[in-house]
Amino acid sequence: MEAKIGIMTQLSINTTQNVTINFSSASIGERIAAYFLDSLIKIAYGIVVFYIFFYTLSLNLIINKLDNWSRIAIYMIFALPIIFYSLVQESMLEGQTFGKKLVKIKVVKIDGYQASFGDYLIRWLFRIIDISMSSGIIGLITMVVNQKTQRLGDISAGTAVITLKNKINISHTILEDIGEEYIPKYTLVIKLSDNDARIIKETYQAALKTSDYEIINKLTSKIEAVTGIKNDLDSKKEFIQTILKDYNYYTQNM
Repeated sequence: MEAKIGIMTQLSINTTQNVTINFSSASIGERIAAYFLDSLIKIAYGIVVFYIFFYTLSLNLIINKLDNWSRIAIYMIFALPIIFYSLVQESMLEGQTFGKKLVKIKVVKIDGYQASFGDYLIRWLFRIIDISMSSGIIGLITMVVNQKTQRLGDISAGTAVITLKNKINISHTILEDIGEEYIPKYTLVIKLSDNDARIIKETYQAALKTSDYEIINKLTSKIEAVTGIKNDLDSKKEFIQTILKDYNYYTQNM
């Protein structure tokens, strides 16, 4: 599938539990929009620094009296927030910069792990090739021809950028049909997160379709290990169904 501006492609991520989660990769348009928003922030920083230090405080008069290396060192200090902007922000904001937050996109690992500082560092280093040296042409071409809209930095770091603007909210994927008179059985299900419940439901439904009882057994064991709940029902299928219903009951009534 060809990734084009404004068109999102599906990105499948295999988690450590061998569960496949589908995300929509960020479109090239979204990534460009985030880049320009971040650029505006950098420009604003530059204008503020120039106005305060060089215009108001006349720091340039002092700098001009220094030798070349000293001038370069001072300019580099002022430029550090711009140079390391994306690296610092992605590391601190778990894969996002201010621009990415506004556009609602995020950097993730292809294998389902949270990207590490090393991954963000590789992406940042490859910006020299993807963006700086080629005015963004290499990065743009790479994203266009890559199915997951990855630039060279993403490919090297094993990351991708996904959109967080899902048409279907995660809460829609975990809803279970429970009546008003439903009485929950397991209070410890509140240890689960929405994402846990979604993975449980998707894995369980996929196992039912293929009659994969080994997966159902493993899923039951995983639930027991995470929540501390012991299956005391007649079947593991009934246990998983009860877990999902109980989770819905408590999260809808908290």
